[in-house]
This record gives sequence, C-alpha cells and structure tokens, in this order.
Amino acid sequence: MPENYPKKEFAKKQAVFKCKILNVKKPEIIKVDDQFAKNLGAKDLKNLKQLTNKQIENQYKMSLEELSKENILNQLETMHDVQLPDNLVQQELTVISQNLAKEDKEKNKKESEKIAKKRIKLGLILNELGEKNSLKVDEQEIKNEIQKQVQSMPNQQKQVLEYYQKNPSATASLRGSIYEEKIINLIRQKSKQTKKTISLREADIFARYGGEEFVALLQYNSKDQLIQYIKRVKEIVTSHKFKYKDLKLDITFSAGCDIRSNHDNYSDTIHKADELLYE
Repeated sequence: MPENYPKKEFAKKQAVFKCKILNVKKPEIIKVDDQFAKNLGAKDLKNLKQLTNKQIENQYKMSLEELSKENILNQLETMHDVQLPDNLVQQELTVISQNLAKEDKEKNKKESEKIAKKRIKLGLILNELGEKNSLKVDEQEIKNEIQKQVQSMPNQQKQVLEYYQKNPSATASLRGSIYEEKIINLIRQKSKQTKKTISLREADIFARYGGEEFVALLQYNSKDQLIQYIKRVKEIVTSHKFKYKDLKLDITFSAGCDIRSNHDNYSDTIHKADELLYE
C-alpha cells in the first residue's frame, strides 16, 4: 500500500486482494441512428445534430463572454481602492482553503489571501453598482435560469428541479450569479465597445462531455499539429501529482481527435473522435 494511504496501519505494507469477476464485457460500436438520438433525449438524429450544433455555438459565445467579463472585472479591481473588512476576508479565505491539507494551506497561504481579497473587493464594488442602478433579481428570472439548465440536460429534468427545491443555498447562489451577470451586462451596455482580434488559443473551447470525458474544440489546420498538442496535454496531465486530502491519485489520459472539415457537422466530428478514443 502507498505511504500516504489514509489508514496508517496499512501504509507501506503488502496487500492481497481477492476479486470475483461478475461478468466480462467488450466494447461495441454504437449505431448512430434515430434511436440513439432518442436515448439522449432528442426527437431524432437530425434533431440531435441541431441540438449539438446549438450547444457548441453557445459554448463558443460563452467563451467570448467570459473573456469580456474577466477584462471588466480586472479593470474594476484596478480602478477602485476599497478598504476591506478583515472578517469578510477571513471568511472567504476559510471557504477557499477548507478542502486543502494543512501543508497545502501554508504553502498556498499568500495566493489564497490574494484571491480572497480580490473576490471580496469585486463583490463590494459590484454590489454598489447594482444598488446605484436599482438592479434586482425576481423569482421569474431564477425560474427561467433553472429552466435553461433543465433544457441543457436531457433526461435529468427531475433531478435538476429537485436539486434546487431541496437546496436553498443553491438557489441563493444562482440568484447571486444572475445578479452579477446583470451588473456585468449593464457595464457592457454603458461601455464603449471595440473589436479585438483574439489568438487561436483564446478561441479554444473546453467542456465536460460526460462522466470522466471532456471535449475540446481547438483551432488547428492539420491533424499532425493537433496530435502534437494532445501529446503535450497528455505529458502535462500524467506528470502532474494529483492529490485529494492525503490520498495520491493516479490519473491516466487517452484521447481521440479528428478534423471538423472532414465531416458535415460538429456532431459527426465529435462522434468520430469518440470512436477513435477506443481504438
């Protein structure tokens, strides 16, 4: 057993595991048809492709909006000098470091304090802007946002609704996010907008695809360039020491990739990359 095994009496000792094989399965090629689409919550295959394309477009739009939001927040922090209440900073610091091991808390103390102060400062500034402009979040806006989440998760509508019904803190957090977004949108409306050419890497989109799988839409002109990029990512992931509390985690990495121009739409491209993942 590893040296950092949670139960110290078993650490650095040999272990024998007795396992019973319940069944043996082999991978099968999934037929992408209307039934496959229905299993994912779509009406048919055509509808699934439309939903996938719309989701990717929305992800791209969200990436651009996040870049804009980050720039706005950075400028707000730079432009204003705010005296921060120490108790609020300490509360935020506790939230940031609550899942860190003791040695990690000490190691990251300065960085955590910096993040805590930035969050509190921006929170106070945004709240002041919201109050001055009489911005509010009503119940209908919260319901609309929950409905958006329901629509983005086919076959999980009931779980999403129950989650917010049973967790008032989640609803409060959602209200805060909507309030913040309204303030950011107000700033965008009142600001002078200029067009900016962003780098290829800034245009990349990275999102969770399901379970332990992720999908990345990258701006490359050839498959060789794409493969080199994936190799670099694999090297970074596999060489990183992942840790949860006192337990060291061994992470493996595999990927499948294809070029968008080789297919009629994003849905087919992602499906092909998913197939290549298991070859």
